Amino acid sequence: MGYLKLLLDSGSLNLRESAAELGSYLFRVELISLERINLQIFHLRGESLAFKLRIHGMCTESKLEPAVQSKEDESPAKEWKIKMLYDGECPLCMREVDMLKERNESYGAIKFVDISSEDYAPEDNQGLDYRTVMGRIHAILSDGTVVTDVEAFRRLYEEVGLGWVYAVTRYEPVSTIANAVYSVWAKYRLQITGRPPMEEILLSRKGDKAPTCSDNGDNETCKM
Repeated sequence: MGYLKLLLDSGSLNLRESAAELGSYLFRVELISLERINLQIFHLRGESLAFKLRIHGMCTESKLEPAVQSKEDESPAKEWKIKMLYDGECPLCMREVDMLKERNESYGAIKFVDISSEDYAPEDNQGLDYRTVMGRIHAILSDGTVVTDVEAFRRLYEEVGLGWVYAVTRYEPVSTIANAVYSVWAKYRLQITGRPPMEEILLSRKGDKAPTCSDNGDNETCKM
């Protein structure tokens, strides 16, 4: 399947329909949209259809699924494949989150967790505390693997059919450059978005959870 890989790696989005012979098979690739291509594989002898696949996302690890969906695939109840930990108080971040949420309505592959929520629990998210997840983007795969930085974005985009957007970041030196640029953004995003320094945010968050006490004579009653 070298021809298909070459087509996907090169990002040749201008190709509406192409075909190539490899060994005993004829590969026919048809570009439906920027997010979907159809692949048909024929036996050269008799031109019988051997396989028919639909590929979502123009990237080297595109998701393959049968052209005819099973009843299980059509079920609205889908288990999440990746969990996105996002800062719900970051205005610029929320633009991207909202876009991913809209795309995810059709895929159901992403579980969104707002780390700014009072209910955020590190024990439910691989032990990642608030300070850590505020420092940079984190995502958790369904098997518990934690991914960060540009890889996290790439994984998230792949799950909603936009893998081609970050596909190039798999390769050097693009990967190193992209992560370096993201690191600068992560370091200064609070200043850029007009928010207080991290220490002030942590103190404020701690204060919101501090107990309130009232002095009743000799007894001090505290309530969380």
